[in-house]
Amino acid sequence: MQLPVQSQSTLYAEPWEAGAGPEDLVAVARAADAAGFDYVACCDHVAVPRRLAPAMGTVWYDPVATLAHLAAVTGRARLLSHVAVVGLRHPLVTAKQYATLDHLSGGRLVLGVGAGHVREEFQALGVDFGRRGPLLDEAIDALRAALGPEEFPVHHGKKYDFEGLGQRPRPAQPRIPFWVGGSSPAAVRRAALKGDGWLPQGDPRERLPAQIARIGRLREQAGLDGPFTVGAITEPLYVGEPRWDVGSRTITGAPEAIAESLRAYRAMGVDQIQVRFRSRSRAELTDQIAAFGAEAAPRLD
Repeated sequence: MQLPVQSQSTLYAEPWEAGAGPEDLVAVARAADAAGFDYVACCDHVAVPRRLAPAMGTVWYDPVATLAHLAAVTGRARLLSHVAVVGLRHPLVTAKQYATLDHLSGGRLVLGVGAGHVREEFQALGVDFGRRGPLLDEAIDALRAALGPEEFPVHHGKKYDFEGLGQRPRPAQPRIPFWVGGSSPAAVRRAALKGDGWLPQGDPRERLPAQIARIGRLREQAGLDGPFTVGAITEPLYVGEPRWDVGSRTITGAPEAIAESLRAYRAMGVDQIQVRFRSRSRAELTDQIAAFGAEAAPRLD
């Protein structure tokens, strides 16, 4: 799941999150860890322009600092950046941060990457917004080298060029998984050809089969047959019968009914689902996480 509190867009934040803080974030992450969730995720925005602040808000915790903090208070859940806008930073800076995170967490990093969408953010940092796609393509290649096994990585590209510069500690994992976020044609192609997985952004169920089929075709045409993780973000969930208005799109009911609905994702070719629960408080959210982990998740297979 993507964690609450650490990003508070009006599109998905619950009212109680406005007054929440680090202790609430830790409690939710620990609940997800204890419930057997595969990963906890954090978003990435450096700064939000005033024109977008009414919708996006300005609460966006730094993903590296946040995931490192959560690594120290959880035991097994993986740590996903969903997604890091890696084009905003030099790959050696990004590699230093995330290699250290993977090292400190015992190899729990999943590096989710994306092109970004906030023009002013790029402009303020001196990065060409119009070239963010090609920039991300090269950044992925550079990060593959910089997060690989070599102490002195090598990359010679159009934008980034480095050799003979050592970085330790190295990641604990021999290969960091890269999941590419986004649902545009360019993002799907990038995920298929450069990623180890795909993180769709806002695709409803009916769009997923065509997107997944395209990924399969692109990988086959390119001769890529290694492991690949297809993701999906589910509709909002509420385990049980809510006594308050959880919205018309929310899937509610007994654990088996929720699991039956979510099993449809597996039939489409989805490997992992990211869930979100409606809640009015931290306690209600952690109760929902525990109920889902104990009663619904075991029925997903």
